[in-house]
Amino acid sequence: MPRLLVDLAPLRASRAYRWMWAGTSLSAVGTHLTTVAVGLQVYDLTGSSLSVGLVGLFALVPLLLLGLYGGALVDAYDRRRVVLVTAVGLVVVALCFVGQAAAELSDVRVLYALVAVQNGLFAVSSPARTAVIPRLLTPQLLPAANALASLSFGVSATVGPLAAGALVAAGGYVGAYAVEAVLLVVALVSLAALPPMPPEGEVRRAGLGSVLEGLRFLRTRPNVRMTFLVDLSAMVLAMPRVLFPAIAATRLGGGAGTVGVLVAAIAVGAILSGLLSGPLGAVHRQGRAVVVSVVGWGLAVVAFGVVVASAPAGEAHAGALVWLAAGCMVLAGAADTISSVFRQTILQAATPDVLRGRLQGIFVVVVAGGPRLGDLLLGWTAELTTEWLAAVAGGTACVVVVTCLALTQRRFLDYDARSPEP
Repeated sequence: MPRLLVDLAPLRASRAYRWMWAGTSLSAVGTHLTTVAVGLQVYDLTGSSLSVGLVGLFALVPLLLLGLYGGALVDAYDRRRVVLVTAVGLVVVALCFVGQAAAELSDVRVLYALVAVQNGLFAVSSPARTAVIPRLLTPQLLPAANALASLSFGVSATVGPLAAGALVAAGGYVGAYAVEAVLLVVALVSLAALPPMPPEGEVRRAGLGSVLEGLRFLRTRPNVRMTFLVDLSAMVLAMPRVLFPAIAATRLGGGAGTVGVLVAAIAVGAILSGLLSGPLGAVHRQGRAVVVSVVGWGLAVVAFGVVVASAPAGEAHAGALVWLAAGCMVLAGAADTISSVFRQTILQAATPDVLRGRLQGIFVVVVAGGPRLGDLLLGWTAELTTEWLAAVAGGTACVVVVTCLALTQRRFLDYDARSPEP
């Protein structure tokens, strides 16, 4: 049983990593808390779902625009300094959230601006924190470290929204934002334990040339490139979350409560796979593991669509089918997390340190943009057909595309963590 549970060796092996993991976990809880609180506040101010939707747009644009440049900054400067400067910036933004709530400002443009700045800082801090890990741990511990990161993400994606709802209901927006500010201050103190990490090798000034160098590396390294292609295949073709509201209204019943169950089920899958990630460190054929897990994601989404199709249209309460559909999403979340662990491990191990920041910046752009494109594609497909058919078609397309990619990139299937090749 101990071999099945999450491997804590990275936390024991490096004090600096232990503190950074704690700080990053607290930051993630605060980020998810604020995301929900901002949505609630915008709706209170406007009564418009469209205005709430614009929050996502103001978050996405800075991530896409600054993700690549943020990675270039990470490779050009001491990574500890980049982590700390962006952490201080996030604390300042959190205090601004507290201030606008305390002042009872009624202009949603203030919230939009703060969300944009917050996500711009995240576009720099995220690649910096991830690029730090291979400097703190041996390559053998990277899968376990990435499993711990996935576990942290799953927990924060569950605890943060729940805490936001409870705090807003109990003490209003000032209290909710204040909790985030406290979490980020504690995280900043934790991150200060990182040692100096100046750039290794030839330092390239952050700019367009540096960004293009990272893109050229990606173009000529098939194994690293495949980690992005399979993730885009999963997220663009088979991310079903945009279908949840209509499915809850027309098939499974329960309304917003059912939507919450389905969304939470993906996070539950991430938590379970993180808790039971002990054996992942022994997997050497990591490219093959990525392909299998992404195919598993696609099949779970297909199964979700089949369950929805079996529910009578217009049924007010579909009973056990809700939990069966949620079970499919738990499996999907677990498969996605396993894929993420190995994709991140390959990216960290097969990329030279001098380029890790830029490749992690590209990773941020892919992770931010892929699911949004998936929302658009599956939403459009559902408009043309039905929601359950959109899920089945998307999951099937994911399986087919990833299988074809694997068959044409045999080197990725043969990728061995004991001798990583980009």
